[in-house]
Amino acid sequence: MASLGSPSLPVSNSRPRPRRNRGASLDSGRMKAISMPKRLPSPRFGPIGYRHIRCLTDSPKEIGAAKRPSDLVVAAATAQEPEVRTGMWNWRGYRVRYQSAGDTGPSLVLIHGFGANSDHWRKNISVLAKSNRVYSIDLIGYGYSDKPNPREIGVNSFYTFETWADQLNDFCSDVVKDQAFLICNSIGGVVGLQAAVMQPQICKGIILLNISLRLLHMTKQPWYGRPFIRSFQSLLRNTAVGKLFFKAVATPESVRSILCQCYHDTSMVTDELVQIILQPGLEPGAADVFLEFICYSGGPLPEELLPKVKCPVLVAWGDKDPWEPVELGKLYAEFGVVEDFVILPDVGHCPQDEAPDLVNPLIQSFVERHTP
Repeated sequence: MASLGSPSLPVSNSRPRPRRNRGASLDSGRMKAISMPKRLPSPRFGPIGYRHIRCLTDSPKEIGAAKRPSDLVVAAATAQEPEVRTGMWNWRGYRVRYQSAGDTGPSLVLIHGFGANSDHWRKNISVLAKSNRVYSIDLIGYGYSDKPNPREIGVNSFYTFETWADQLNDFCSDVVKDQAFLICNSIGGVVGLQAAVMQPQICKGIILLNISLRLLHMTKQPWYGRPFIRSFQSLLRNTAVGKLFFKAVATPESVRSILCQCYHDTSMVTDELVQIILQPGLEPGAADVFLEFICYSGGPLPEELLPKVKCPVLVAWGDKDPWEPVELGKLYAEFGVVEDFVILPDVGHCPQDEAPDLVNPLIQSFVERHTP
């Protein structure tokens, strides 16, 4: 098992932080300011201002379907981009799958969302690896990492953000062996924030792509509804109802339907993507992990973690996300540590896969700004 807070990891020297941007829309190769409430400048980042971040391409809508077939980004890149390698890492006796590419440059760790895995970054890894060392990890319980049953290991809640944050920090110590930028989608964003709070010397910066608002968190439910929620969770976890529910969800038709909800451009929901999400969910233990997490309505909230983070944060949001509304997401622009809030037009919940032509340049720009 890795030692948390490895002393071999260097701590970056302090350097002037760029000015914050209260909100911007990434569109037509430029960023446009959005209206946000006035507030006092952050003492850590200096006066609030606007930064012009260029994107290499227009919005998905303006590019058009004819110029963006579902596999265009991957197909055009394979001949010239670094090879993506797959490895297995032993963490506390569990096998964890990860992918990596690139041999030089800053280190990036890509963290997937609920029900996904490192393959969800297939359109990003090799592109970013041209000038970075890139890693994408399967969180314990997901993808092709082990899926221990918490009831068999004698704990009440194994699949928590603290567990995944421990895993992520140990991964940076054991495998990456360097400070890293954390690039996160959905619940992966909460994992990244928790990891940065627990081991701040490891994290150089965080990008949050449609971070989970955790709207089902118990504290966000009315008091009179909480007993019913707990009863429903107990029904799923402790009776056959939960396994029947999972069986209904873990089919190609159901996975495709769910993806078509969260992807604004449904042409990006290909057979390949459906299999990427579905296949690991058919492995032994996947149902227990699924039920454990959907019954997890405690733990940290992004708004609780952001004030504790010591590194720069960029938040980007697909404005057509039906699960995590951008209007609620904009509130995160209020935190002093958030230097930019970028709106991705005509994009849903998984921008890295639906619009890599917008996300990859945004990631590269952020990394370059914070690399001496």
